[in-house]
Amino acid sequence: MVMSGSKDCRLRLWKVKEGSVVGDPWEGHSAPVECLDWSPDTREIASGSQDGTIRRWNPNTGRQIVPPIETGHGWVYAVKYSPRGDKFASCGYDNVIRVWSKYGKLLIEIKGHDESVNSLCWSNDGAYIFSAARDMTIRKWQSIDGKELVVLRGHTSFIRSICLSPDERHLVSASSDCSVRIWDLKTNVQVGDPLLHEDELLAVAIPSDGRYIASAG
Repeated sequence: MVMSGSKDCRLRLWKVKEGSVVGDPWEGHSAPVECLDWSPDTREIASGSQDGTIRRWNPNTGRQIVPPIETGHGWVYAVKYSPRGDKFASCGYDNVIRVWSKYGKLLIEIKGHDESVNSLCWSNDGAYIFSAARDMTIRKWQSIDGKELVVLRGHTSFIRSICLSPDERHLVSASSDCSVRIWDLKTNVQVGDPLLHEDELLAVAIPSDGRYIASAG
């Protein structure tokens, strides 16, 4: 199954092989859906929207399982469950990262970026959060207290997407500067030359075996 969110404010669940929608679209957001994430146990899906809310859904019913969270972000650009699924992080237009309990309680606000934050990922043990922003930086934070640990610089336009390699030795980023960059997390420096597209990039991903990088623009 694949989940999608749309400018029509709805979510849709798809059967991949058939390319068909399962049931009716899920309704609740009042503005375009910007981001989605499955919980680690696949029992729920979180969505973030330009309406400023995070909504959590039961994938079996398409119904919301708790009241929406008013995030304070303005537009919500990313929502990511922690590896254990006991909390999730969000970011958006207001430059702030927020970490929430699975019950929707705000646990911590993380500040440091100078412009809107576009992408998030967690370390496998949940101890760290990585973020990428319109200020052209990638930052590493302690998830427990929001302490900033590392700032990576090199992109020449805002960063749209980041992901960690499965062994957590590298982080990969995709930017509006038309490049994918690979970062060594031991030395905190860029590995090799940028991987170039002909136009700006929107997303990057690494499969579970870590053998390839997929990028899209």
